Amino acid sequence: MVYNHGMRLFSRDKPKIKIETSKADGFSGWLKCTHCHEMIHANELADTLNCCPKCGYHYRLSAKERIELLADEGTFSELYADLRSIDALSFQDAESYASRLERAAKKSGESEGVIVGTCQLEGQLIALGVLNFAFMAGSMGSVVGERLTRLIEHALEEKMPLVVVSASGGARMQESILSLMQMAKTSAALAKLHEAGVPFISVLTNPTSGGVTASFASLGDIIIAEPEALICFAGPRVVEQVIGQKLPEGAQRSEFLLKHGMIDRIVKRAEMKKNIAKLLFFMSSSEKEVVC
Repeated sequence: MVYNHGMRLFSRDKPKIKIETSKADGFSGWLKCTHCHEMIHANELADTLNCCPKCGYHYRLSAKERIELLADEGTFSELYADLRSIDALSFQDAESYASRLERAAKKSGESEGVIVGTCQLEGQLIALGVLNFAFMAGSMGSVVGERLTRLIEHALEEKMPLVVVSASGGARMQESILSLMQMAKTSAALAKLHEAGVPFISVLTNPTSGGVTASFASLGDIIIAEPEALICFAGPRVVEQVIGQKLPEGAQRSEFLLKHGMIDRIVKRAEMKKNIAKLLFFMSSSEKEVVC
């Protein structure tokens, strides 16, 4: 409304403070923990090594994040990265195996289901293998088995302690018998490592299952697991269908397996590197060098 002499009485200009009439779509950073159902922020997970700050539940790490957690900064040197899977059986289900490999590589940014190499862990030189769950659920095909076997043989040749971190859905069905053969191959290589007295620590994370559990993952001189990790050959639903009854509460989880003697220790992620370093020092020392 304006008087004839031009003086403005009311203003219809927009306010200087912007008012949103509707909530913007998109990720706000808040998540609900699948374990305790509390709301947590993504920034909190980043600060706690991808563990829930409320209940401590351990979410998955990528293979590279796991390497960063264990290896001293700048010391990891990858080995056998040139080995690649091929579709030797021309396997085809809903999708060709070749197509699955291509899609897995694009999605994960990695060439296979395991990364192997050497590094220093608190100053100790070790051989390190980390299964990559983001690549076809860390399933063990011929290349995964070959990379691990070559790493074990390298550790044997150099008398270098071996650490393997597992996170896997088991054997890779698209390779059939070629995949199952990797169980025997990795186990035979580890037998030679054991005979030579070279330490091997196996770290089991959520989930570790199938042919991986049934071979190298269960053959460590010391077997460590993260809290509440699912560790099994067949999953609980499959087992219950076969035996026709409900499994005990917490069966196939780290705490249950520790109680029944399948694993030796449960270690929180934040304490993993220090624990492995202490164990390797103890295992690599002669009786005279160990101070009780």
